[in-house]
Amino acid sequence: QVQLVESGGGLVQPGGSLRLSCVASGFDFRIYAMTWVRQAPGKGPEWVATANSIASNRRYADSVKGRFTISRDNTKNTLYLQMNNLKPEDTGLYYCARVFRVKMEGDDYDARGQGTQVTVSA
Repeated sequence: QVQLVESGGGLVQPGGSLRLSCVASGFDFRIYAMTWVRQAPGKGPEWVATANSIASNRRYADSVKGRFTISRDNTKNTLYLQMNNLKPEDTGLYYCARVFRVKMEGDDYDARGQGTQVTVSA
Protein backbone atom coordinates (compact mmCIF):
# COMPACT_ATOMS: atom_id res chain seq x y z
CA GLN A 1 0.00 0.00 0.00
CA VAL A 2 1.44 3.31 -1.10
CA GLN A 3 1.93 5.76 1.74
CA LEU A 4 3.31 9.28 1.69
CA VAL A 5 3.64 11.14 4.98
CA GLU A 6 4.64 14.79 5.09
CA SER A 7 6.02 16.73 8.03
CA GLY A 8 7.85 19.95 8.80
CA GLY A 9 5.16 22.53 8.26
CA GLY A 10 4.32 25.29 10.70
CA LEU A 11 3.95 29.00 11.28
CA VAL A 12 6.84 31.16 10.14
CA GLN A 13 7.41 34.87 9.66
CA PRO A 14 7.97 36.36 6.21
CA GLY A 15 11.59 35.87 5.22
CA GLY A 16 11.88 32.72 7.30
CA SER A 17 12.66 29.16 6.29
CA LEU A 18 11.14 25.73 6.64
CA ARG A 19 12.17 22.27 5.51
CA LEU A 20 9.43 19.85 4.58
CA SER A 21 9.93 16.09 4.50
CA CYS A 22 7.92 13.34 2.86
CA VAL A 23 8.55 9.73 3.82
CA ALA A 24 7.42 7.17 1.26
CA SER A 25 6.58 3.51 1.74
CA GLY A 26 4.83 0.70 -0.10
CA PHE A 27 6.56 1.19 -3.44
CA ASP A 28 10.02 1.45 -4.94
CA PHE A 29 10.68 5.12 -4.22
CA ARG A 30 13.98 5.06 -6.11
CA ILE A 31 12.42 4.70 -9.56
CA TYR A 32 9.74 7.39 -9.38
CA ALA A 33 9.85 11.09 -10.03
CA MET A 34 8.31 12.90 -7.09
CA THR A 35 6.62 16.24 -6.84
CA TRP A 36 5.47 18.86 -4.33
CA VAL A 37 2.10 20.51 -4.76
CA ARG A 38 0.46 23.17 -2.59
CA GLN A 39 -3.05 24.40 -2.15
CA ALA A 40 -3.91 27.77 -0.68
CA PRO A 41 -7.26 28.29 1.07
CA GLY A 42 -10.02 28.69 -1.49
CA LYS A 43 -7.75 27.95 -4.45
CA GLY A 44 -6.91 24.97 -6.59
CA PRO A 45 -3.72 22.91 -6.37
CA GLU A 46 -0.53 24.60 -7.56
CA TRP A 47 2.49 22.66 -8.71
CA VAL A 48 5.63 23.66 -6.81
CA ALA A 49 8.55 21.45 -7.83
CA THR A 50 9.49 18.04 -9.23
CA ALA A 51 12.61 15.92 -8.96
CA ASN A 52 13.31 12.94 -11.19
CA SER A 53 14.22 9.58 -9.66
CA ILE A 54 17.81 10.55 -8.82
CA ALA A 55 17.23 14.30 -8.53
CA SER A 56 19.52 14.98 -11.48
CA ASN A 57 16.70 16.96 -13.03
CA ARG A 58 14.74 19.39 -10.88
CA ARG A 59 12.02 21.76 -12.05
CA TYR A 60 10.34 24.60 -10.21
CA ALA A 61 7.35 26.82 -10.59
CA ASP A 62 8.36 30.39 -11.40
CA SER A 63 6.78 31.54 -8.15
CA VAL A 64 9.30 29.59 -6.04
CA LYS A 65 12.37 29.47 -8.28
CA GLY A 66 15.46 30.66 -6.46
CA ARG A 67 13.83 30.29 -3.04
CA PHE A 68 12.84 26.62 -2.82
CA THR A 69 14.99 23.54 -3.34
CA ILE A 70 13.64 20.04 -3.90
CA SER A 71 15.87 17.11 -2.99
CA ARG A 72 15.62 13.46 -2.09
CA ASP A 73 17.45 10.75 -0.22
CA ASN A 74 16.69 7.44 -1.89
CA THR A 75 18.41 5.52 0.92
CA LYS A 76 15.80 6.91 3.31
CA ASN A 77 12.83 6.94 0.91
CA THR A 78 12.45 10.62 1.68
CA LEU A 79 11.67 13.68 -0.40
CA TYR A 80 12.48 17.16 0.88
CA LEU A 81 11.52 20.72 0.15
CA GLN A 82 13.77 23.44 1.55
CA MET A 83 11.88 26.72 1.54
CA ASN A 84 13.74 29.96 2.10
CA ASN A 85 12.68 33.60 2.05
CA LEU A 86 9.08 32.59 2.60
CA LYS A 87 6.31 34.98 1.63
CA PRO A 88 2.69 35.20 2.79
CA GLU A 89 1.60 33.93 -0.62
CA ASP A 90 3.44 30.68 0.09
CA THR A 91 0.81 29.84 2.70
CA GLY A 92 -1.01 26.62 2.02
CA LEU A 93 -1.25 22.88 2.46
CA TYR A 94 1.84 21.26 0.97
CA TYR A 95 1.73 17.66 -0.12
CA CYS A 96 4.08 15.34 -1.91
CA ALA A 97 2.95 13.05 -4.69
CA ARG A 98 4.20 10.24 -6.85
CA VAL A 99 4.49 11.22 -10.52
CA PHE A 100 3.20 8.90 -13.22
CA ARG A 101 3.30 11.31 -16.17
CA VAL A 102 5.81 14.10 -16.58
CA LYS A 103 4.63 17.30 -18.20
CA MET A 104 6.20 20.68 -18.78
CA GLU A 105 4.67 21.78 -15.49
CA GLY A 106 2.20 20.26 -13.09
CA ASP A 107 3.03 16.60 -13.55
CA ASP A 108 0.23 14.06 -13.22
CA TYR A 109 0.40 12.01 -10.06
CA ASP A 110 -1.29 8.85 -8.86
CA ALA A 111 -0.69 8.97 -5.12
CA ARG A 112 -0.34 11.80 -2.63
CA GLY A 113 0.03 12.37 1.07
CA GLN A 114 -2.31 14.17 3.44
CA GLY A 115 -0.14 17.24 3.49
CA THR A 116 1.48 19.56 5.99
CA GLN A 117 0.28 23.10 6.63
CA VAL A 118 2.59 26.04 6.02
CA THR A 119 1.52 29.46 7.24
CA VAL A 120 3.61 32.54 6.55
CA SER A 121 2.49 35.46 8.62
CA ALA A 122 3.88 38.23 10.76
